[in-house]
Amino acid sequence: MRANLNDLMPAALAEGRAVPCFNVFGFEDAMAVVAAAEAEQLPVIIATNLDMVQYMGPESLAAMLGPLAAKANVPVCVHLDHCYEEEIVFAAIDAGYDSVMFDGSQLPIDENIRRSASVVARAKQAGVSVEGEIGSVAYSEGRDHIRSELTTTEQAQRFASESGVDAVAVSVGNIHRLAESTVPIDFDRLNNIAQIVEQPIVIHGASGICEEELRRLPAEGVGKLNIGTSLRQTFGRSLREELAANPELFDRLKLFKLIAPQMQAEAQRWLRILAGR
Repeated sequence: MRANLNDLMPAALAEGRAVPCFNVFGFEDAMAVVAAAEAEQLPVIIATNLDMVQYMGPESLAAMLGPLAAKANVPVCVHLDHCYEEEIVFAAIDAGYDSVMFDGSQLPIDENIRRSASVVARAKQAGVSVEGEIGSVAYSEGRDHIRSELTTTEQAQRFASESGVDAVAVSVGNIHRLAESTVPIDFDRLNNIAQIVEQPIVIHGASGICEEELRRLPAEGVGKLNIGTSLRQTFGRSLREELAANPELFDRLKLFKLIAPQMQAEAQRWLRILAGR
């Protein structure tokens, strides 16, 4: 069944859990994630990043992922991750995404607030939720132009109250695309932000955070965590293993059926962690 962030995050936080948001890079990834959510009977978010939107277009992605989400027996949100231009965000809204992220984190705060608010106004007309970011979560690779800037309580309070976004992504030590769990979260900073921001908080770069700290985050007001790298690693490793074990196999469908269980198992691991299981 279809859902947006407002359907998922408040309920999750009330139950002491957070909703995982998995970046997917194909239909097989999305199928494995939805199968994992159904197996655990927990809601999930499937997201497409800017690379995927530029590769396939929001219309094709919405048409591919929307029916999968609608047929699921648990709530599934189709979400647009990190996009910096309103034109792409509006195209995703029109195409049928349930939720979008306008990322104005590289802008001066006044401009970030103004442009985020304009996206919110457009999205609300379509019943679409909006995520924004204040501070700036750096990337370990692939986005050299993105700076690293920790979120301050003053920035967070002003952005949350003036932009009208439904979820606030913050920078509290987290880093995108880390291959290992190596970064500590600044829980004092996060706690201070959570006390003054009414909306659920979002943490990007969850693959770089250790399990012990991941399990603490829902109690700090974090309603959504973005996961990409660990799922991509599972995909790559599993595919390499199957190709090595079956050098005569060339059929894409057969190969993907072989690695689907590993993808589903990894997604289920994350669902259980963030649900406190």
